[in-house]
Amino acid sequence: MLALDKVSKRFGGLSVLEDVSFAVPKGCVFGLIGPNGAGKTTVFNLVTGLIAPTGGAITLGGESLIGKKPHRITRLGIARTFQNIRVFKEMTLRENVVVGMHTHLGYGVPQWLFSLPGYRAAERRAAERAEELLSWVGLGGRASDIADNLSYGGQRRLELARALATEPSLLLLDEPVAGMNSGEKDELMAVIGRIVSRGYTVFLIEHDMRFIMGLCERIAVINFGRVIAEGPPDAIRSDPAVIEAYLGREE
Repeated sequence: MLALDKVSKRFGGLSVLEDVSFAVPKGCVFGLIGPNGAGKTTVFNLVTGLIAPTGGAITLGGESLIGKKPHRITRLGIARTFQNIRVFKEMTLRENVVVGMHTHLGYGVPQWLFSLPGYRAAERRAAERAEELLSWVGLGGRASDIADNLSYGGQRRLELARALATEPSLLLLDEPVAGMNSGEKDELMAVIGRIVSRGYTVFLIEHDMRFIMGLCERIAVINFGRVIAEGPPDAIRSDPAVIEAYLGREE
C-alpha cells in the first residue's frame, strides 16, 4: 500500500534520513521503531506532505506522493494523528468527528448559507456517521459530551475517530499510547485491532515495546536515519543490531 524507496532528508548539512526503504502491506499493522532522534516522525512528515524529501520515492498504491500538499494526500486516503492531543476541547465529540468529514460533505457555501435541503441532509448523514465512528472507538453514547470532559485515553480515541472520518485507507498513528496507563493501552490495542479487521491499514510509531510487539505484524527499525532491521516481531526482538541500538554494546 505504502512504499518508501531510498528516501533521504537533509536539513542544511544535517542528514536526518538516508536511503530509507520499506513497504507497508495492505490490511496489516506496521510499526516503525527506533531510539529518540532516529528520524521516525520525519518519516511521517514526509509521507503526509508536511516536508519534502531530499531524494527517493514515496508512493501510495503506486501513485507518487512527492510534491503533493497535505490536503491532497488526505484525499488520496491517508489520515494521521499526532504525538500531542489536538482535539477541539470546547466542542462535542460529534462535532469533533464531523470536522474530519469536510472533504466528503458535498455541499457548498450557498447550501450552507441558506440551509438548503442538500445541506441539512448532508449534516444529518455526517452526524450519523460520526456516532458510528465513535462507537468503533468505544465512545458510543457519548456523542453529545464535551471533548474536554474525556479522560486522556478517551481524547486519544476521539482523535482516532476523527482521523477515520476522513475515510482513509491508511492510518498513521504517531505514538498513540504516549502518556496512557496500562489499562488505556490495552483498550486502544483492542480498538486498533477492530479497525484493522474492518479493512483499514495502520502504520504506527511507538516506544512502548509491549504494545508494538503485541499489535504489529511487521516492524521496521531505524537508527541514526537508516533502516537497520525489518521483519516480524519475533525476528526484530532477537536482532543483534536492534538490541545494540536500544541497549548499547559492551566494549
